[in-house]
Amino acid sequence: MKIISYNVNGIRAAIKKGFIAWLKAANPDVICIQETKAQPEQLDGALFEEAGYPYQYWFSAQKKGYSGVAIFSKTKPKRVVYGTGIESMDFEGRNLRVDFENLSIMSLYLPSGTNDARLDFKLNYMAEFQEYINALKKEVPNLVVCGDYNICHEEIDIHNPKMKGVSGFLPVERAWIGSFIDSGFIDTFRYFVKEPDHYSWWSYRANARNNNKGWRIDYCMATETLKGRLQRAFILPEAKHSDHCPIGVEVEG
Repeated sequence: MKIISYNVNGIRAAIKKGFIAWLKAANPDVICIQETKAQPEQLDGALFEEAGYPYQYWFSAQKKGYSGVAIFSKTKPKRVVYGTGIESMDFEGRNLRVDFENLSIMSLYLPSGTNDARLDFKLNYMAEFQEYINALKKEVPNLVVCGDYNICHEEIDIHNPKMKGVSGFLPVERAWIGSFIDSGFIDTFRYFVKEPDHYSWWSYRANARNNNKGWRIDYCMATETLKGRLQRAFILPEAKHSDHCPIGVEVEG
């Protein structure tokens, strides 16, 4: 199964930049989308169906034009779970999960910590999400949590490791994502690729993307139970519909 995750920074804007043609060419079995910034009724679902995705699931934020996640699939999942059931996070539309017979896939959009209030919200979200995942893994052991985590884990994951005072690379954030991995997950990209200079997000400022001054803040995290089924992981920087680029993983069976 080929799984792609993509923060599109507005699905309607991405469509205008050729997202549908790209999706057809990329041809994942499942695509997890973050930051849709749309309600499903604002889009023509036939566009995605014609691209090969008859099963489309959306979990939008209550606030219009903000946040939101979606999952498109070629095959019908046996179950779809909207949100986490945790009221303090679900109003922003940040978690959506589809369960197949022997694999579950989540689209996740962790908050960014752009100011003190949002950083506090992010840290609380991270703590509650970890508790939620710890319980979920007992029910759903084969889980891939794809999405924008808004955190660089190691110095290799950011073009300038001196940026330790900026949200996304704060010691507390890095420690959390390290403990998340230690709780039973594999950072699938780093499992296969050890070299530096691979990023998934670039600022729109200072020609950052052309100069590859980026951050790797998007991940496909797979539970340790899937280790023997991982085939490859990848980043697709040539896709330019957003300030992020798509990432992905292939899982056997």
